[in-house]
This record gives sequence, C-alpha cells and structure tokens, in this order.
Amino acid sequence: MEKTNVGIVGLGTVGQGVAKILLDHGDRTARHAGRTLWLKHAIVRDLSKPRDVNIPDDILSDDIERLINDESVSVVAQLIGGIEPAKSITLRLLESGKDVVTANKALLAAHGPELFDRARELGRSIAFEASVAGGIPIIANVSQCLSANQITSMHAILNGTSNFIISKMDLEGADYNEVLKTAQELGLAEADPTMDVDGSDAVQKLAILAHLGFGARVHWSDIPKRGIDNIQACDMAFAKQMGYRVKLIAYAKLVDNGKGIQLCVGPMLIKAGEPLAEVQANYNAVSVVGDAVGPVFFHGQGAGQMPTASAVVADLIDTAVGRTDLTFKTLELWADGNKRVEFASPGELEGRFYMRFDVQDHPGVLGQVTSLLGEQGISIASVIQHEVGDGPAKTVPLVMMTHAAKESAATAAMTQIAALPTVADTPERLRILD
Repeated sequence: MEKTNVGIVGLGTVGQGVAKILLDHGDRTARHAGRTLWLKHAIVRDLSKPRDVNIPDDILSDDIERLINDESVSVVAQLIGGIEPAKSITLRLLESGKDVVTANKALLAAHGPELFDRARELGRSIAFEASVAGGIPIIANVSQCLSANQITSMHAILNGTSNFIISKMDLEGADYNEVLKTAQELGLAEADPTMDVDGSDAVQKLAILAHLGFGARVHWSDIPKRGIDNIQACDMAFAKQMGYRVKLIAYAKLVDNGKGIQLCVGPMLIKAGEPLAEVQANYNAVSVVGDAVGPVFFHGQGAGQMPTASAVVADLIDTAVGRTDLTFKTLELWADGNKRVEFASPGELEGRFYMRFDVQDHPGVLGQVTSLLGEQGISIASVIQHEVGDGPAKTVPLVMMTHAAKESAATAAMTQIAALPTVADTPERLRILD
C-alpha cells in the first residue's frame, strides 16, 4: 500500500492523542485514506518529559530542522499552542513544501487570513478542523457538505468549560465559584480559566467560523464579547421562571441582504426545549442555517485529548488523499474583497432583551424605567415585579423582556436607567436568542 510520511510538532495532550492513533491504528487510517499514514517525525521541546505514548527513538526529536529538511514528509500536524513560535513554525513548514494541519485556534483567529494567503502562494494547504469545537466536524460540514448553501446564520456553544459551569448553575442552583473549582478539579478548566470564562476562547473560534462561512476578515479582538464570570444566579433563576435557559453563545448572522455580518459572543437566553438550550455539561454545539438546507445542528465533545486528536487525524487523511487541497482552494473566493462580507457595526445588532433592575419600592419607579426605554424606541413585552424583600435596602427586582431593539438603543437606555436614584446596583441586560 502507498505510504504518506507525516510529522507532528508538539506532543502535548492533543499531540500524544494523534500519535496514539497513528501508531496504534494504522490499519484504520489506511482503510479510510487508501494509504498508510506513517509517522516519521515527532518534534518536541523537551525530550526528557514523560509522555503517555511510547514514541520510537528514531521518530522522537527536539531538532525541528530534521523535519523541515525532510522532503519525504508531505504533511505535518502543527500542534503548538499560542501565537509564537507557532506562527513562525507554520510558515517554515509551508515554505519547505509541506501541507499543515493545526488545532491552534488562537493562531488562526489572529493570523488565519495571512497564513491562508501565504499557503496559497506556495501551493500548499492548511487544514484546521480541530481548531473549532474539537471532535465536531463543523469545518468540513460548512466548507464541504453545505457548500451548495449561502450560510445565513451560525449560533454556537463553543467553550465546554463555560457550558459546564453555566449548566451546573442552571440545573443545580450552584454558586459560580464553587462550580469553577469543581471544573478545575475535574480537569475541565485551567488553573487560570480566564480565556474560557471571559469569552475569549469562544470569540477566537467564532472569528474562524466567520471567515470560513461568510468570508469575513475580522480580528477576534474586534468582536464584542462578554463571558460568564459575572453572571448572577438570580438572572438564571428568573430566566428559568420564564421558560428560558442561559448559555454562552457565539453569534453570527448575515444582514444587509448578505452584504454584512453581525458577530458577538455573550450569555444569551434561549427558549427551553430548543436544541442549543439543552446542551449540557462540557459539550459543544453549532446551529447552522443555510438558504437551501434550512437549519442543521451539530453536537458533541468540543475538547479533550481523543475527540480533538480524532479531528486532527481526519485532517491528515483528507490532506493525504487531496480533499483538503480542493476545499482549501474555495477559500480563495474570500480573498477577493468584492466577494466577502464586511463586519457590521455592533450597535446595529438587533434583538430582544432580558433586563433586570433592582429598584426601590417607590411609586412611579416602573413608569420612570419604561419612559426611558420608550425614549430609545424600546417597547416592553412582559414585566415581572416581585414583592419587597426583608433587607434594609427595601429593593425589589424588576424584570423585563423587550420587543426587538438595536444594541445601541438598549445600551443608551441602560445607562440612563442606571443613573436613576431609585435604581440600586448595576442593571443586568442579556440578549434573547430567538
């Protein structure tokens, strides 16, 4: 059987999973690829570091020049995280005549278009299925299976850590800090969970999906984001009373007759029973709407060693047999400024909102709040006002659901309402995903 020599750069958690599949299941990969995928080089920084996979001595090395200068290796899984040296290594691999497979979402979110352009100049390809949603084949489905469609929207849960935390808070009424500690003990959250809980991880993945599905060349740091690190348990409880669940959603939608795209990441209310609302624990999910196929839904493990390694090896197979080259060329369409959509103003994003105000129990407070909303053109769909509590502040939560309004109008109204002397603390506003 024909043989394709492959290399791995980086034997962290995912890299070890990829090596296990290549070394232990060569028959499986050969069956799907029609050829043997032969692991010839595994490049690491520290040879003495203990690993869960037994790499033969003639394969394991700390000398990346061995791999770069080996013309018999045609495809490399570049599995180093972060921006540098990952970017420089990726460029050197491409320039040495090798196709690249990567799971590095941060790199692609920051420099994807630049790397894709360089790969095309060199006649090479970059496959990146594992960079978004782990084992869920969303990249292949958007770029291949749904290629007859104009994607009109993508709404997704892209961070398993945040979804685990927010699911526990919703289902068990648990405290955020307690659930975060549990997630860290289970290995579902890093010692420093900032990138997960502040929305950065999800927004990086959204930037990749936006480029792939819509041709939007937007840096991830320009996409509005909010995480789950300041979500209050009371808001999740109020949402549940009204038949909703709160989820951290990556949001992408075509607007202006397909000329613009609106992007954001943040906690949103979703009607209970909707597929995204029922995604629990550390699972990921992506809801895609195409103009021909309609709505489709993808659900599965969004992280972890073997789900992510599964996606990397699938990319290695697709690259070896030529499928990646065919689909990668379709990204050239997005290189033409006349064909790609532009990032629309975040303030123009329209939708319904959940709003909560802790107000003093004085006559006319409700009227003051609704008057300021009305000045911004925001109408109220429903109101819940609870009785006065036992505390000395004598405040009550005033919960409202609005009709559709622009983000800029909602922001202005919330600023004005927060300044009222009868409003205590900071008001809360969450988008409703309809």
